[in-house]
Amino acid sequence: MFSRDNWREIFQTIQKNKLRTFLSGFTVALGILIFVVLFGFGNGLINTFQLFFEDDAQNIITFFPGQTTKPYKGYKSGRQIEFDRSDLADIEKNFPMFLEYVTPRIGRTYLTKFKNESNNYSTRGVAPSHQFAEKTIIMKGRYLDKLDILKKTKTAVIGRLVEKDLFGQEDAIGNYIDVGGSVFKVVGVYQDDGGDDEERRIYVPYTTLQLIEKNNDKVDQIIVAFKPELGYSGAMALEKSLSTFFKEKKYINPNDQNGIFIRNVAEGLKQTQQLARVLQLIVAFVAFGTIIAGIIGISNIMVFVVKERTKELGIRKALGATPKSVISTILLESIFITTISGVLGMLIGIAILGSLDKTLEDFFITNPYIDMPVAIFATVVLIIFGGVAGYIPAKRAARIKPIVALRDE
Repeated sequence: MFSRDNWREIFQTIQKNKLRTFLSGFTVALGILIFVVLFGFGNGLINTFQLFFEDDAQNIITFFPGQTTKPYKGYKSGRQIEFDRSDLADIEKNFPMFLEYVTPRIGRTYLTKFKNESNNYSTRGVAPSHQFAEKTIIMKGRYLDKLDILKKTKTAVIGRLVEKDLFGQEDAIGNYIDVGGSVFKVVGVYQDDGGDDEERRIYVPYTTLQLIEKNNDKVDQIIVAFKPELGYSGAMALEKSLSTFFKEKKYINPNDQNGIFIRNVAEGLKQTQQLARVLQLIVAFVAFGTIIAGIIGISNIMVFVVKERTKELGIRKALGATPKSVISTILLESIFITTISGVLGMLIGIAILGSLDKTLEDFFITNPYIDMPVAIFATVVLIIFGGVAGYIPAKRAARIKPIVALRDE
């Protein structure tokens, strides 16, 4: 099979039938190229879904107060639920074994000024641990600390774009800004991978914001970070326990779904990953369909090739060629063309994915890629079936008697 004469004959056949060889190779290369690109797009979809959650910590449960829709224990429906600082303490007291941290959040929008520059920015009153919930990256200075919370200091951590808008080339650290009529000292500047909106925010101690707002102790949201080792099941169980805790404390009907709203990142992440996997399976199914189409294409071409060479094969058999040598020559030619074309298509597909990079983010495809073992496996499968595609008609041709083959027109 690997003799020099066989290879010389294969190259002579390819040289004489350039168009047929090109069509055979093109069919194989196109099939594997489309497979690689489509499979890469599927991975790009998964990347997009993962990036959606990577901006924030993935082990947090956020509670939002709502409005009751059912009466309960003497309380009428339509009652607005409120959170306060005692809720934070009660959560830490009752669920210490499951928690990493608890942080409140108060959200406001204030006109913020520095010298002649001003703009409206989202201002959040938070605790120091909020930095971990948002994955806030400090560029310079520091984040809020416990002393800021205890002393209710007028300190602020501003986003990178807030500094750019208000300070230009000037360093914001140590300067004072007017936030809604109150003067705050800038102690830190942060960046956030979540995008421009995330970097146009200002963080201040939540106790300071409560002091400014008539010295109340209300908070808008409560963020609970659970220990990652709890896993998905543990996170769902903790969510249920916390929901029951809040409903009992706030006198909310257990069946009232509007008294408190909950966002569990663990649940959302799992659902999104499941959706992404389904989408990838669909894309992979279509991609494998292109490989099947390539196999069918090469099969049809090889059937035509063998039929075209029936007279030639008859002459070879008349001159003493064995059926085995006839089969091996055709089979080797088929495998050779399939291998070269398959590898070429695979490399071109990988190169296309590499060149796309972030250009398809508007179509929810981020950094499309394909694992090399997957690409090689698909190529090997195509090569194997390419060999089978050549073997079946070759075997049929090898059975034809020389006299019958020589009569073929």
